[in-house]
Amino acid sequence: MLFLQMSWSPSQYLKFSQPRLRPAMDLLARIPSSEPHWIYDLGCGAGNVTAALLDRWPRACIVGVDSSPAMLALAARALPQLQWQQRPLADWRPDTPADLIYSNAALHWLPNHQQLFPALVEALAPGGVLAVQMPRNFSAPSHTLIAASAREGRWRDKLAPLLGEAPVAEPQSYYALLAPLASSLDIWESEYLQVLSGDDPVKEWTKGSWLMQFLDRLEPDERADFEADYARRLRAAYPRQADGSTLFPFRRLFIVLQKP
Repeated sequence: MLFLQMSWSPSQYLKFSQPRLRPAMDLLARIPSSEPHWIYDLGCGAGNVTAALLDRWPRACIVGVDSSPAMLALAARALPQLQWQQRPLADWRPDTPADLIYSNAALHWLPNHQQLFPALVEALAPGGVLAVQMPRNFSAPSHTLIAASAREGRWRDKLAPLLGEAPVAEPQSYYALLAPLASSLDIWESEYLQVLSGDDPVKEWTKGSWLMQFLDRLEPDERADFEADYARRLRAAYPRQADGSTLFPFRRLFIVLQKP
C-alpha cells in the first residue's frame, strides 16, 4: 500500500462525527486510571477526541499532532489552550517522553507497523500507556468495492499503485509484536452496527477517509464517474432498509499497552 499526503476535508469527515466518536470513547474508557502529565494525541484531526482527553485529564500537558493544516486549524480554534503540532506521523517522536500516547483511527495510514509500534513504545516514559484504535474493515464491501471500481475503469492505471494488502494485521500479530515490550497488554476487536441515513451514506462515509486517496488521483470528470460506479456497487451491498436507514457494520481493532 502506498501512503499519501491527502487533501483532508474536515466537513466531509465530520458528517458522521457521532459514530466516529464512539470507538474513540470506548478506547478512552479502557485506559488505566492514572494522572499522566504528558499526553500526545496522534492523528488528532479536528480535536474533538482531544477535547475528551482534556475532560478526563484537565491538568495534563496535551499535544495534538496531525499532518493536516485544515484539521489543525479547526482544533486550534476550538481548544486554543492546548498545543498543536503539524508533523508527519510516520517519523514523529515526542520532545518529552510520553505518559500516554493516544491514537484513534490514524495509524492504519502508516506502513511498517513492525517498526512503528515498538518505536512508539520506546517513546513512552516508564509506566506509560500506548492506546490505539484502528479500523479493520478492509475485507468488507465498503473497501473491497473501492478496489473493484479502481481495477475496472478507465482510471485503472492511475489507481493501481494504491491497491495492496490491508494495512492493519490480525490481532494476534500485534500481540506477538508487543507482548515482550509490555507489563500489560489488552487487545480486542469490536464490530459496530452503524445506522446511517441519507443518500449513498456508505460512500459518503468512506469519502471522508479511505476513498479520498483514490479521488485525489483523478481529474474532475473521472472522479465523478468513479464515485458513481462505486456508489452503484455499494447500493447492492448495503441496501436501504424499510425505515430508510442503511446498516453499515464496521470492525475496529483496539490496543492498550502499558510499558514496564
